[in-house]
Amino acid sequence: MSLLKRFSWLIQRRKKFPHDDIHRAGELAEMRLAKLSRAAGKANGWQIFESVRIPDPEGGRREIDMVLIGGDTIFVVEQKHWAGSFRINKQHHFIQRRKNGQEHSHDGVADRIARKARLLMALHKERLGIDDAEMPTLRVIVAMTHHKLEWPKIPGDLAAEMVNEKGFLDLLKTVNPGNPKQNLIDTMNGFNTWDEVHMYGGLMNKGDVLSLGLGDQVEELFSLRAGKISGNTIHKRGLFSLFDKQPSSAKLKIGNKNIDLKIGNAAVLTMHVVGEANPREIPWASIDRIELSKPAAEWNR
Repeated sequence: MSLLKRFSWLIQRRKKFPHDDIHRAGELAEMRLAKLSRAAGKANGWQIFESVRIPDPEGGRREIDMVLIGGDTIFVVEQKHWAGSFRINKQHHFIQRRKNGQEHSHDGVADRIARKARLLMALHKERLGIDDAEMPTLRVIVAMTHHKLEWPKIPGDLAAEMVNEKGFLDLLKTVNPGNPKQNLIDTMNGFNTWDEVHMYGGLMNKGDVLSLGLGDQVEELFSLRAGKISGNTIHKRGLFSLFDKQPSSAKLKIGNKNIDLKIGNAAVLTMHVVGEANPREIPWASIDRIELSKPAAEWNR
């Protein structure tokens, strides 16, 4: 390999991708609420599923922040961690007013999560072949979790219940459905979530990994996987690594297989990142670790 290629590879390994602060704050808030919810709802039998992705008849997939099941009950939850204040207009658009005075319209927050809830219930009904009378009890909830958020008067005909963080956790403590029915557990286990690719510097890309780009054998294991995939990289980033023929390596866990491998200069992972129109290639030289979801069940594809 030429010195120029080695230098280019070193630059790639040393490049940092910092957090997106706005999205990072939202992700941390979601993680916090899930953790608190598990603690608050454990005694009453609630089970929690995060970032549940469901197919949309109109195309693609839609994400539900959190689904909780207990007994024969489902809570479908959308979380917003807004600071400042918000209002809800006659069309039920949520207008967020940030601390800097700027306003941003979030069209139909309650309507969108209510639609996702209906799609989820329809999938459960179709999978089991049951009628409406046998369907579980559904509650659709928008949880506004920032403790400094100023609330307006909430319209009585909103498509979802509105609660703050304390109100949501109190709900889990007081509603005692018992352990969820097995058919609900089986339905929820049939959904997948986002793949995560964590970059050097802290940025996390969420989306669908389409190819690992680490050779035919690894690619076959990836395409046939039944469970999650996790992996960590080791990159030498010091100046002397310029002269190292193999400065990058990875450890992957695919099912019950543990794989140690060297990463080549041109190795790239292909991913369709959330919010982007087309898939793109991500150099392995810039990746710290990956956490890939299990595939969705056959009935859910």
